[in-house]
Amino acid sequence: MIQFALKRLGIAILVALTVSMLSFSMIYLSGDPAVALAGEGASQEDIENVRRVYGFERPIIVQYGDWLVRALQGDLGHSNYLKSDVASVVFERLPTTMLLGASALAFALILAIPLGVVAAIRANSMIDRVALTIAVIGQAMPSFWFALTLILWFGINWRMLPITGTASWLNFIMPSIALGYYVTPAVMRLTRAGMLEVLSSDYIRTARAKGLRPMTVLFKHALRNAIIPVVSLSAVQFGFMLGGSIVIETIFAINGLGFLAWESIQRADLPMMQAIVLVFSVFYILLTFLADLLNGFLDPRIRVA
Repeated sequence: MIQFALKRLGIAILVALTVSMLSFSMIYLSGDPAVALAGEGASQEDIENVRRVYGFERPIIVQYGDWLVRALQGDLGHSNYLKSDVASVVFERLPTTMLLGASALAFALILAIPLGVVAAIRANSMIDRVALTIAVIGQAMPSFWFALTLILWFGINWRMLPITGTASWLNFIMPSIALGYYVTPAVMRLTRAGMLEVLSSDYIRTARAKGLRPMTVLFKHALRNAIIPVVSLSAVQFGFMLGGSIVIETIFAINGLGFLAWESIQRADLPMMQAIVLVFSVFYILLTFLADLLNGFLDPRIRVA
């Protein structure tokens, strides 16, 4: 297990370095960063001063090395618009986004896994068709449209839930549903497919022949093996939801990292955008690494694959 974990850790570090290079290159996507920082109407002398102050005249590899060292020390730069330290702003908003992502993932798993299990047990029945219909609707429906529909009915017409803000846990119900429902179809279909495959295997037939209780066979033997790919998918989807929170947080005016990303794009705040992309990417890599470890623990065969 230790060798497997070290191998996965090495891959994660290489991916993180690649992502850091891409994040660093973002500052050059809009052209000369010195011109962008100097602002419209800046003279050539002002541009040269900005280039000298920020070290843009140095080779790219040197700039990247300095930026990476500072990032590892927690220094992600200075916001051009907010006039404050980028790291402090990012990590101040991060818990809100993490809470939203965790709530959305919990909603998706609580809805999708039971649906997938029931659909597999009652394959080709009415329940199976209803579950597949829910999956198709969730896959086809844009999350922003679903969010606006929730606001219209539960927030405006029925006045059951607050529309904006983060004052209480009630504020996270509609955003979590809107963000999590998009993930539900993939988890449900994967759970259903895994359960169908496992339920038809020889060791399940042997367990039933030994007289084990149906619930023991279903949950202890079948679901444990069928859930392994769901673990990896959940980690990946959680990373996607952190990035996808930009749309949901903007619609519901949630003051999280996604809303900060939207504000930074509008303001062309390159250091802030750079830091947000880096933080989202690192969390995605970390979640994938943890999912690999958990899969290796649940299924020893993965360790020698």
